[in-house]
Order: sequence, then C-alpha cells, then structure tokens
Amino acid sequence: MLRLRVKEVMEAKGLTMTRLSRLADVNYKTIVGIVRDPYREVEYKTLYKIAKALGVEVGELIEEEGEE
Repeated sequence: MLRLRVKEVMEAKGLTMTRLSRLADVNYKTIVGIVRDPYREVEYKTLYKIAKALGVEVGELIEEEGEE
C-alpha cells in the first residue's frame, strides 16, 4: 500500500498547509485532504507540483508500506 509523506516533508521544511498550497498552486482543500488521509489517490500532476514546491523529487513523497 502506498502512503504519501507530504505532511512529514512539509513539516520538516517548516511550511504550513496554506503556504504549501500557495507555493504549489494546489487547492488548499486538496492539501488538507492529503495531510489528513495520506492513503488517498492523487494525480501525478498534483504530486509533481507539491514536490516541486517542497524542493524534493516526487519519489520522496511516496512510501510503500508492507501489508500486515
């Protein structure tokens, strides 16, 4: 199962959801949704914009969790 690490990276960079939303040009509600539910499906284009705003590669925002 894939998990998005947007919240962790965002916090490590010292950004708020509002600031990330503006930097990435992504709707605030989308950012909130990703932070609250890191397992949700997100378009690659959206992840790319978020990664660019955070200064990381898209792959750094995705984590594969083993199934239990």
